[in-house]
Amino acid sequence: MKKQTTAYRKKVLMSNIQSYSLLLPNLLLFCAFSVFPVFWTLKYIFYRYGGIAGEKPVFIGLQNLARVFRDGQYWQAVSNTFIYAGGKIAFIIPLAFFLALILNKSRRGNGLFQSVIFVPTIMSSAVMGLVFFLLFNTYNGDLNRYLMALHVISQPVNWLGREHAMLTLIIVAVWGGVGNYMVYFIAGLQMIPKEALESAVMDGANRRQTLWNITIPMLGPILKIILMLSIINAFSDMNTVMVLTEGGPINATMVMSLYGYSFFFPVSAAALVSIPQYGYGAAVSLVSALIAGMVTVIYLIVSRRMDKIF
Repeated sequence: MKKQTTAYRKKVLMSNIQSYSLLLPNLLLFCAFSVFPVFWTLKYIFYRYGGIAGEKPVFIGLQNLARVFRDGQYWQAVSNTFIYAGGKIAFIIPLAFFLALILNKSRRGNGLFQSVIFVPTIMSSAVMGLVFFLLFNTYNGDLNRYLMALHVISQPVNWLGREHAMLTLIIVAVWGGVGNYMVYFIAGLQMIPKEALESAVMDGANRRQTLWNITIPMLGPILKIILMLSIINAFSDMNTVMVLTEGGPINATMVMSLYGYSFFFPVSAAALVSIPQYGYGAAVSLVSALIAGMVTVIYLIVSRRMDKIF
């Protein structure tokens, strides 16, 4: 009996060693390029440091964190982030679900349409920003030209101005990400047993009743994942903002991730300082991460309670 137990333990140990040896390269890369940079950045929260050659970090305690809570521009960026994230999620989830319902059916050409809608998700942010910058240009942009030709507007609209810039960013973000969530919804729809849908039809349910009582409830698990991913992506997204408006005009579209980035790399119009401020940038990044984490935790708590209710 002892020999059998020993042999079984050795077998399990060898299996675990093989599994961990396969995971080790990825784990090392993750630690080197994700974990280490985070701790390297966080250590500067307590210092005043600009990264200039020969400059030594000066310990200043909690002054950087205190400055964050007094920084009105940062809290404006936080407010803009919630507006941007809320608008993006409100549009992208229903649209992705609608497209999935249409393209999930086995019809000729649906595969082509799925590919076309998914392509923007793999497009370079720089290319996407340039295309939409030319499209939304006030005087030479195609959008204003077509709208004026159709007599929808009488004069050019400044789509990247203070009044419309946030809406423009949300439209671009939805266009660039809807294909990704559409694929998730299609995967969820294909996991629904056909027997359940057929039984509902046999019981006299119409399409709307089947959708609300069968399809959507059975998409609950995948919908929770999609919502969580969309929240995380919306709060961390800065590429669309950086390449299209760079946080302007007058910080009207500045989001908290780009705000922190501008203190590490003050090389663009979004930069708020002329030289790097690693300490304050690290403090801003920490507070931003905590805010995004709190939103995610609140969502997880609410989703669990909703599971218990329904």
